[in-house]
Amino acid sequence: MRRLPWRHWMMRTRSNTRQNHLKLARRIIEVALERGMNRGDHLPETTLSEACGVSRTPIRSALKLLESNDIVLRREEGGYFLNHSPEEIGINGISRLDDMEGSLAARILSDRAERRITDVQSVSALVRRYNVPRSAVLNALKILSIDGVVAQLPGRAWAFQPLLDTPNALAESLSFRLALEPQAITAPGFDMDSQKAGLLRQQMEDFLRRRDGSMSSVEFLHLDCAFHSLIAESSGNRFVCGALLAHQRLRLTTQKDHSIPDFRLRQSLEEHLDILDSLERMQHQLAADQMVLHLRRSQIRKPQAVNRGLLPLARKGMA
Repeated sequence: MRRLPWRHWMMRTRSNTRQNHLKLARRIIEVALERGMNRGDHLPETTLSEACGVSRTPIRSALKLLESNDIVLRREEGGYFLNHSPEEIGINGISRLDDMEGSLAARILSDRAERRITDVQSVSALVRRYNVPRSAVLNALKILSIDGVVAQLPGRAWAFQPLLDTPNALAESLSFRLALEPQAITAPGFDMDSQKAGLLRQQMEDFLRRRDGSMSSVEFLHLDCAFHSLIAESSGNRFVCGALLAHQRLRLTTQKDHSIPDFRLRQSLEEHLDILDSLERMQHQLAADQMVLHLRRSQIRKPQAVNRGLLPLARKGMA
């Protein structure tokens, strides 16, 4: 059985931990309902720990999730208290948590893309801007950090990574990938999931069969990121894998649709298929050389696509 790449294992672990906290939060509401508790009643951690059969640490995490959805209130020196009666909440009431945090992450990202918020933000500033609990902002920032959009600075500030929506940012992105993606292929231990590669090949071939004018640049970006993510996660070097996967998520999240001509999309997908052919034949060095050529061609394509509005004379120097 093929092992998951290190970063995928870490992401799955975080996801599983969060799901456990959600289940425990629902159990806390069940306990409150069973014991006939009402709005304003205290929720002692020790009592909940005994009722749920877990230690106080996961109880605290579950209570924080409930607080982020305004189901409980935390008072200094007093602990947590019900903000609504269990009947008002409903057993499935906290299922809104994931939607709320995902929606807030999307709003933050949208405001960042439109330059409505600056490169560095404090949690307090985001709490005031969006009028939501501090825990909700932290959870949204964690979602964005997994996608490589933000990174926490020393202290309480968070810094947004460069968006891939300018010629300079795209050029730096391609230089970064040119340095690492060929290394991902040639590093010892490269192991590509043949089932995943076969499915991706089928999707790319289906896309290539579309007639001109029906090719979506957005759909292409998803396919492109999926291909390059497959290369990253197949690498035997966990650090190369992690860096490239994070960058592909950043591309997918922040790179805008630049209406790339159909013939460019076809050419790029055909290059992907050529690289897959070499990898399936275990010709790793050839595949790495093909990746270098593929990314260098992209260095020519991208500025032309981004700067479609520039004067022809200005574009001529980029070709």
